[in-house]
Amino acid sequence: MSNPQVLCLGEILFDCLADQLGQGLEDVESWTLYPGGAPANVACALVKLGTSAGFIGALGLDELGNSLIQVLQDASVNTEGVQRYFNVPTRQVYVLRNVYGDRNFAGFGKYETEKFADTLLQAELLPELLFQKADFLVLGTLELAYPESNRAVHHALDLADKYKLKVMLDINWRPVFWQNIDIAPQEIRSLFNKVDFVKLAKEEAEWLFDTDDPEKIIYKIDRAEGILVTDGGNGCAYCLGNNEGQLPAFPVDVIDTTGAGDGFTSGFIHQLLTYGVKDLNNTQIAKDIVVYASAVGALTTTKPGAITSQPTAAEVQVFLNRHFL
Repeated sequence: MSNPQVLCLGEILFDCLADQLGQGLEDVESWTLYPGGAPANVACALVKLGTSAGFIGALGLDELGNSLIQVLQDASVNTEGVQRYFNVPTRQVYVLRNVYGDRNFAGFGKYETEKFADTLLQAELLPELLFQKADFLVLGTLELAYPESNRAVHHALDLADKYKLKVMLDINWRPVFWQNIDIAPQEIRSLFNKVDFVKLAKEEAEWLFDTDDPEKIIYKIDRAEGILVTDGGNGCAYCLGNNEGQLPAFPVDVIDTTGAGDGFTSGFIHQLLTYGVKDLNNTQIAKDIVVYASAVGALTTTKPGAITSQPTAAEVQVFLNRHFL
C-alpha cells in the first residue's frame, strides 16, 4: 500500500440503524447495519475526495471485523495500522432515529462498552513508519475512555510531534462509550496542548469551554491554529488563523445525520491540504475551506449510513455550483 497522507486513529464499527423512525428501543422491529465509526468515516471520505488516508484501530477476529477490513480496503484506505484480537467482538452500536433523521445512540446490545476489540489498541504496535510519511493525524476522544487505547492515543500524539504532523481533534463526545463520564473532561483536556485544530459541536464547546465562540476557544488552547464549531442545521462558526466567521447550513433533504460531522471534518482536511495551512490567513480561502467542508457534511446527510453516503469531489463541486452560502 502507498503511504497515506492522513492517518485516522480510533474506532471502526457497525452502526445498527433503526429501520422504524421515531420509535423507542423496545419498539424497533428491525435494524440495518452500516459501517461507521468517526475516524474510519473520515478516512473513507478523504479517499473519496482524493486525499490518501490510512486507518489505525483494533478489531475482533470475527466476521464483523473481516467485513469492516473489507470496507476499508474497498475504499482504498490503508489498513497497515489495524490490529486484530481473539475472543473480543467487533463493536456494534444501536442508533435510533427520529422522523427528521436525527440520531440517538442506544447502547451496544448484550455487551458492556469496555468489552469490544477497539478498547485494546496497543501503543507499541502503532506503525511508526506511517507517521514518518504522513502529514496529518486525525483522532477523536472515544479511545480515551479505556486504558489501553488511551495510551495508544497519547503515543500517537508523541509520534505526530516527532514527525511534525498536524493534528486535528474531533471531540465527538459520546457518553455511552464511557464507563465513568466524570473523568472525561480532564482526559479530553489532556490532549489540547498536542493538537493544532479542534472540531466540536456547539453543545460540546459549551460543555468544555463555557462558550461556543471559536475566537474565545482558540485563546484557551495554546497551540491551536483553528477551531470549528458545528451546529447541525444551524450551520457552523470558525476561527482559522486570523480569520473568523459564521456560515449557515446548506438546505438539503436530510435522510440520516450519521456521519455528517465526519464528512465536514474530511472536507476541511482535504481542502486544508490542497491549499496549505499558511493560506488560512487569507480571509477568502479560510471561508472557502469551511464552505467546502459544510457541503461535504450536507451531502452526507442525504443518504443513509456514514460511509455509503459520502460524496466524491465531483459531486461536491456540482453541489457548490448550484448552492451558495
